[in-house]
Amino acid sequence: MGDWILEPADYARLYNGLRATIQLLAQAFVLGVFLSLVVGVGRLSDRRWVRGISFAFVEFARGISSIILLFIMIIAVPILLGEIFPWLRGQPVIVMASIALGLNMGGYGAEIIRGSILAIPKGQTEASIALNLNPTQRLRYVVLPQAMRIILPPMGNLTIEILKGTALVSVAAGYDLMRETQNLITGMLAEGVIGVTALFINVLLIYFVVAQVINGLFRLGERGLEKRFQQREGRAAIPVSVAQPGGN
Repeated sequence: MGDWILEPADYARLYNGLRATIQLLAQAFVLGVFLSLVVGVGRLSDRRWVRGISFAFVEFARGISSIILLFIMIIAVPILLGEIFPWLRGQPVIVMASIALGLNMGGYGAEIIRGSILAIPKGQTEASIALNLNPTQRLRYVVLPQAMRIILPPMGNLTIEILKGTALVSVAAGYDLMRETQNLITGMLAEGVIGVTALFINVLLIYFVVAQVINGLFRLGERGLEKRFQQREGRAAIPVSVAQPGGN
């Protein structure tokens, strides 16, 4: 092993851990975005019981520690509910961990959705009501498309935070990049190899690169939305010709 470069076999093992981390992040992201949308819209519902349930979910998801939630989903839930729902016992750790991280993301994401919807001028909603659109149509065709420009930047930051949170899965007996890192450290110490610092620097760079990729994808999404809105504004502009005095 060089000063900062690992052996090819070590990188292969880290790659396997990275694949598990990305799979975990992708599953948590899908669940988190779904919950963010449903709960965020629910927080603005006209029905009090819907607002109450949504508020309770947000407070629970944001108030509980991520690592405690991971232990609950990975260890406690299969034991407590395994008799009622036998399929819970057979679920892989990565699935239960994804649910835990998705719940955590949904709590924070719901507030992003709620705040972004509230930031849309009320005139837009009033205009959609005048067009006789029902609440679902207003949300789908008028409110959310405009709110997406506000949603994407903080949602990108939240996704990167969830990426960092995946490292906690190794503490709850899950397999990911950090678990493979710990396995490599055990082997290095057993062989008397002094390279743990280099290993952690390499892992840090891996997380950094993945975070930059996520950031880049969200930036592309932001640019795409901006271009789409600019095109719509251009098509909406109606040129007006002004007749000059004297027939000119």
